[in-house]
Amino acid sequence: MTAATAKPARWPRVAYRWELVVWLWLAFFCNQADRQLFNVVLPSIKADLGLSDVQLGLVATMFTVALAVMVPIAGFAGDRFSRKRLVVASLFSWSLATLVTGFGSGLVYLIVVRSLATGVGEGFYAPSANALLGANHTETRARAMSIYQTSVYAGVVASGLIGGAVADRLGWRAAFWVFGAGGAALAGLMAWRLRPDPRVQAEAAPRSDGLRAAASRSEQSRTAAPRMGNVRAATTILGTRTVIFFLIACCGMIFVNIGYLTWMPTYLYERFGLSLARAGFSSMLAHHVFAVVGVLVGGWLSDRYAPRRPRLRLELQALGLLLGAPFLLLLGRTGDLTLTYAALAGFGFFRGIYDSNTYPVLFSVIEPRLHATASGLVIAIAFLFGSFAPVTLAVVKGTFGLAAGLSSLSLVYVVAGLAAFIGAQAYFDRDYARVRHEVSEAAA
Repeated sequence: MTAATAKPARWPRVAYRWELVVWLWLAFFCNQADRQLFNVVLPSIKADLGLSDVQLGLVATMFTVALAVMVPIAGFAGDRFSRKRLVVASLFSWSLATLVTGFGSGLVYLIVVRSLATGVGEGFYAPSANALLGANHTETRARAMSIYQTSVYAGVVASGLIGGAVADRLGWRAAFWVFGAGGAALAGLMAWRLRPDPRVQAEAAPRSDGLRAAASRSEQSRTAAPRMGNVRAATTILGTRTVIFFLIACCGMIFVNIGYLTWMPTYLYERFGLSLARAGFSSMLAHHVFAVVGVLVGGWLSDRYAPRRPRLRLELQALGLLLGAPFLLLLGRTGDLTLTYAALAGFGFFRGIYDSNTYPVLFSVIEPRLHATASGLVIAIAFLFGSFAPVTLAVVKGTFGLAAGLSSLSLVYVVAGLAAFIGAQAYFDRDYARVRHEVSEAAA
């Protein structure tokens, strides 16, 4: 086959890989916007429903617990069933739950609908979405996932801007109705455009045609190794030394992030007297704009130099956490709004450096057939740990003040950064070599 005849077959595959990034970017945008919306309008909910800070922190905590409990189940499902269908169903279900949250009437309602229904719906998204990206991007994996990661920042900022503005003008309930309806519409478009992932296509290819059946068996041999039981899969993943230190770092980062996302809009609203719209927008803008820069820089550095030094991916994560800690300390120490924004920007840039390599690190030390399961386990454990952040900061807020609580998050970042550094230096190379050997044997 000549280059001229091969080219038409290649370009559609290349184009779809990047189209997939666009659709998943939009879905994750909705995911993060819907999740952050509660934090943006939290002061309005507090005033309207007469809830305390601890009760509101409990709603956020229960949401995170529900999300964490469902993610491992979603990970196992993502390695066994259609990832496309799981992604679309997840998007539709959490969007519907977001819409219904707008009819909330009290603490129990918010826990059941906002925490449980929304959290369960969101829980099924990330493992399959990450595995779909990993399956369709190999040499461009860090760049694709870095671009995809920017949707987190865009969604959170948009939630602050749009959600805060809608809440100021029409009330907090209308904000949930707008975001929920938009996500449900996107789910319909994605059901139409997304293709089944390669693993599922290979298994479903017709056997009557000799050439297509041969191609199907070849694809299966590369991407659908014999399935592993759930207990054995979890044991294999958590028995990988690098994963343990990576997980400690991830727990710390998620704890800080959930605490920041939950209480930062309220901090600006109460400390500096900003409106809901301005507090929601300003608390997220500087942080996430610089996080976009950081995640793109981190993704480029990772893909550029990690082929020669694979553990660089985890080293970059350690660097992002350790250099982000001083900005967290400054965040609660300064009473100047400009310096607060500067601290948010520095915190955001180094958070982006960390984020750019999360799944590239995990997928480097875990064999491909367990990628969705590994994603689910890591997200579950990290979010279970992080679920304590909203209520913990609520308690600290009542005792020492929210400023002290935000500054104390810097200690968590230091511990997490040291864990990532130890994992990179002591275990990454060995685990990386083992996985490359297993993949080579499977291909042979």
